[in-house]
Amino acid sequence: MATSASTFSSATRILQPLNNNNNTLYGNQLGMSSCFLGTTKKLYMKTPFLSPNSKRRSKDVLVVYEVVKDKNCNADSSLSNLCHITWPLDNVLITKDEGLELYEDMVLGRAFEDMCAQMYYRGKMYGFVHLYNGQEAVSTGFIKLLKKEDFLVGVYRDHVHALSKGVPARQVMSELFGKSTGCCRGQGGSMHIFSKEHNVLGGFAFIGESIPVATGAAFSIKYRKEVLKEADCDHVTMAFFGDGTSNNGQFFECLNMAALWKLPIIFVVENNLWAIGMSHLRATSDPEIWKKGPAFGMPGVHVDGMDVLKVREVAKEAVARARRGDGPTLVECETYRFRGHSLADPDELRDPAEKNHYAARDPISALKKYMFENNLANEAELKAIDKKIDELVEDAVEFADESPHPVRSQLLETVFADPKGFGIGPDGRYRCEDPKFTEGTADV
Repeated sequence: MATSASTFSSATRILQPLNNNNNTLYGNQLGMSSCFLGTTKKLYMKTPFLSPNSKRRSKDVLVVYEVVKDKNCNADSSLSNLCHITWPLDNVLITKDEGLELYEDMVLGRAFEDMCAQMYYRGKMYGFVHLYNGQEAVSTGFIKLLKKEDFLVGVYRDHVHALSKGVPARQVMSELFGKSTGCCRGQGGSMHIFSKEHNVLGGFAFIGESIPVATGAAFSIKYRKEVLKEADCDHVTMAFFGDGTSNNGQFFECLNMAALWKLPIIFVVENNLWAIGMSHLRATSDPEIWKKGPAFGMPGVHVDGMDVLKVREVAKEAVARARRGDGPTLVECETYRFRGHSLADPDELRDPAEKNHYAARDPISALKKYMFENNLANEAELKAIDKKIDELVEDAVEFADESPHPVRSQLLETVFADPKGFGIGPDGRYRCEDPKFTEGTADV
């Protein structure tokens, strides 16, 4: 059912102005229906406005639409202010094929991560393994809108991002097993999933370091289009990171750079409310991360990250803005992880009531319920997908288990410029081929 005008008015708020004038303008005075991210409509205001401060979020997570200063508007319009409008996103329509694609991708992510937990405890994986259970709506809602040419950059919770981008489950599982058939030939492991073929520029173990890489990738797209005159280069970059990362300096520097140069990038904050064992509410002066976007002149959006349909609608607009050259968008997805920070984390710090609350909002169950209620699928169709994914994941494990370990000579291949890893001498020969190369050194 469409949202009525009265409902819209009651759900609309104006927040975070850029001036200190005491005049207030509320949503029901705007006289227009939509001011969503990349809309061609302009928001004209007769007077500057100032709104009440919002100290806490409402109980219902709402999609937030931003309208940013329009430099081309006439002098009579007061777009020097920032308008923040929210309303519930009801009755989002998808086709049956779209629904089945979303469901299959989310189930793949969940089943893959559950299998990773089994393999880790069986000693098949080593080091830290961070699982994505509970956050599937974010990965699916955003990444399934990307083209193969688009760039994707994540942090250490990166398995499902790669799967959503099209990296085969066999390659990802083999990488986690440290096998030569992995997407990084077994040298990356859980926190460094990379695929040149799919433009997945890697997971990064240190939070914050991925954002400059993503910003650079976005700059390369703009350079190709504007300097190299590649007219068909409408690619975009997505940078995924968590709430803890948003307190790091690289985050702010890259927001500034992306807005300054109008780079085609979407910054996606997966706010699962906890940075390892630190509550988000204890770690930042303002827990509403989306507000940091407008501070740099880009739209800031807050969306229910447990609802793939709401995430997808926001992602569509953000991607469209980037493709047509309107610049970056910051999206905060409020979500929750169903497991500890890593498989080495006993998860004793979070309140059981909090975990139960979010478990009841499982994004896969929510999509399944929506599809049944809207006659988009029946039980047999979804069970067929479940069976298909179970077989795919089992196949990935068998493939990884049977694959060979990397050979020792591979260790230095990507360290130095020459493939043998020890440099080239003045005579043009590899130094390691000189009989005296190891003279005076201990045998290893």
